[in-house]
Amino acid sequence: MRRNKKERQQLLKETIEETPFITDEELAEKFNVSIQTIRLDRLELSIPELRERIKHVAEQNLQDEVKSLPIDEVIGEIIDLELDFSAISIFEVKKEHVFRRNQIARGHHLFAQANSLCVALIDDELALTRKSTIRFTRPVKVNERVVAKAKVKQIDHKSGRTYVEVNSYVGQELVFSGEFEMYRSKNQPKKEGYGNETSN
Repeated sequence: MRRNKKERQQLLKETIEETPFITDEELAEKFNVSIQTIRLDRLELSIPELRERIKHVAEQNLQDEVKSLPIDEVIGEIIDLELDFSAISIFEVKKEHVFRRNQIARGHHLFAQANSLCVALIDDELALTRKSTIRFTRPVKVNERVVAKAKVKQIDHKSGRTYVEVNSYVGQELVFSGEFEMYRSKNQPKKEGYGNETSN
């Protein structure tokens, strides 16, 4: 169903407010118009392109700085981070990340996104993955955007273990999930309200 310009632009604005990481290509398909029309609509509405929206969200939400590794070693772009609590990253699947024959992303890229997000989440200069249990719930294809959400479930300061759950999505669809057991220094001070801390 094609809408008039005023209706389309109002819905476009609402859509981007609800899902700020939606691409022009996805918007064009959603509203059944050309990508150029979407770009012109965005310009008229003073809505920045995707890269600028991601940067803006990151500037608003990055409460802490990564301690455990250089930020450029994180697979994907971190847009939200509270050390020892939660983190979110976005990974754009490009041609170099997929099998040529079927355009499906190689699984190790999705794992690397989730695993490096877990490392970045740890409030310690030393953070290593001890073990993980992962599930791929549907194939991810070229040009799709994977949003990984990590949440600390438990911190055991006595053993130096942190347990993190990661769920990765394309749109609203779960494509990957995992539980990660992370090693950290044992002498880190406890933070009230962060994770489910235990000394068992």
